[in-house]
Amino acid sequence: MTFQRACSLAELAPDTPLRVEVDGTDVAVVRHGEEVFAIEDECSHAAVALSEGDVEDCTIECWLHGSRFDLRSGKPTGLPATEPVPVFAVRIDGDDVLIDPDTTLGDN
Repeated sequence: MTFQRACSLAELAPDTPLRVEVDGTDVAVVRHGEEVFAIEDECSHAAVALSEGDVEDCTIECWLHGSRFDLRSGKPTGLPATEPVPVFAVRIDGDDVLIDPDTTLGDN
């Protein structure tokens, strides 16, 4: 695993996605409750930035067509998306949020 700094915890407002770039990959980072998630910042249905969507119940919504993706697995929870979005391993080191862009979680 090759973790790289993505942002600080202080930059993450609760349930508000933050778009970052990690090793050439656009990632939406989300602080939901006490957990931090990292999901590829592109809807699998329409190539739209997920970081522009809303977060609710551990899902992130694509603002264009309303597909929602589970932040833990990347799986779509409703149509029109049918394909998952990669989610990445996250580690917290002090105030730093570290992401491994080479390690995807779930069934991606």
